[in-house]
Amino acid sequence: MAASKSPKLSNDDPVAIVDAVRTPFAKAWTHYKDWTHADLGRQAVTELVNRADIDPNRIDELIFGCVAAPMDGPNVGREVVLRSQLPKHIPATTVQMYCASSAYAAVQGINSLLVGTSEVVIAGGVEAMSAARARFSLPLTHALRDAMSARSLQARVAALRQVSPGDLKPQTPAIEEPTTGKSMGESAEDMAKEYGISRRAQDEYTEMTHHRAAEAYEEGRFPDVMTVLAGEEFDEPVDRDTMVRPDTSVDQMAKLRPVFDKKHGTITAANSSPLTDGASAVMLMRESTAKELGLEPLALVRSYSQVGLDIQKHNLLLGPTFATPTALERAGAELDDMDLVEMHEAFAAQVLANLEIWKSDELCQSLGLDEAIGEVDMETFNVNGGSVALGHPFGATGARMIGQLAGEMQRRDDNLGLLTMCAAGGLGLSMVLER
Repeated sequence: MAASKSPKLSNDDPVAIVDAVRTPFAKAWTHYKDWTHADLGRQAVTELVNRADIDPNRIDELIFGCVAAPMDGPNVGREVVLRSQLPKHIPATTVQMYCASSAYAAVQGINSLLVGTSEVVIAGGVEAMSAARARFSLPLTHALRDAMSARSLQARVAALRQVSPGDLKPQTPAIEEPTTGKSMGESAEDMAKEYGISRRAQDEYTEMTHHRAAEAYEEGRFPDVMTVLAGEEFDEPVDRDTMVRPDTSVDQMAKLRPVFDKKHGTITAANSSPLTDGASAVMLMRESTAKELGLEPLALVRSYSQVGLDIQKHNLLLGPTFATPTALERAGAELDDMDLVEMHEAFAAQVLANLEIWKSDELCQSLGLDEAIGEVDMETFNVNGGSVALGHPFGATGARMIGQLAGEMQRRDDNLGLLTMCAAGGLGLSMVLER
């Protein structure tokens, strides 16, 4: 791919990522099982403001991503403001782009800063899978509504007689495409079969991402991770992601059975990202504002790209392949120019399939792209582990990746970094950062 001459975002005064914070990510229904989305979100936001040491009154906007927002408080961003020590005049919104939700929250914040409607923005996201509730069926919901509005006992009984035994079964939260009816895992199985991603290759990748995450923790390469006090008495400190397995091995994972295609499948609980609770946040402002406030940016935003795929024609986990060429073109760069690359690990198979496509002219052209994107150096890819090891709170992963990439670029004094994500619904988002 030839380098584009397209200008990067605001050459004269780009958007800066000045700080990033996240809670440790925990397996759903464990450490944060009694916490709401707002409880988790305010932890990350409060710590972010404290670390940045900025006057909260300078914050103009808060944008949060969340996928399974609670029915009794769906604008999670506003609840975070109201339940924290932030000034209550700060407007707050909640956005939803499935797994890329908090990355999209950052994009919205970037746009606000570039347009000039805000000077300081907090963008982030949260997912409290432990708080996800089962739903009543629609017929039962209608019958209960009719019964509540009925004016006599006879009318109430008549309303409830409309309900069949099958309507009484609660609908538990599920991760599947409403359009195709397929789960994300089934789509990953399709991808593994189509692109020849073996079970062993997936397990080897899984071993690598866990070992890298464990090593990063031992070497102090997660400065963005705060300590959270959990437990009934708030006396149980959680200071790292709880699902990282430093001693996992391919041999251990080989004993697990496939989850989605039990006869011929290769996707297991080990090589998939787990259901997770957690929150993340980044602070954004123009570079000139950071200088005014005496803040040194972790990194600057050079470009971004969002895409939507026709999931009747393409696998819905191909978002990184479709979004990355445009992000690189807008950055005036090529894949070989990237010092670090971060890709969301929904499944090990999805990562390996996208990387396989990237290096092949034939495979890229079969998807309608002009040419190969390039081959990734695995020594600079997901260097501190990814979602399979760290966990994947849907609404929080994007901001986690932005903060993680920016922080590692600062630590290494790297010039350019790429992050890219797939998301349900056939969506994708890529972003190029620079220092």
